[in-house]
Amino acid sequence: MATIVDRIRTLLHNPEGQRISRQARDQLNKPDNQRRLRQLAQRLRRRG
Repeated sequence: MATIVDRIRTLLHNPEGQRISRQARDQLNKPDNQRRLRQLAQRLRRRG
C-alpha cells in the first residue's frame, strides 16, 4: 500500500498534478488570497 507521501509524489510527477500545482501557485500570487491566508493563519494561531 502506497503511503500518502508516495501518492502525492506520484501526482506531482504527472501532467494533471503539474497543472494543479501551477493553478495553486497562480492563486497564491494574488494579493487578495495572500491576505485571506494571513488572516486564517492568525485565527489558527489564536486558537492554539
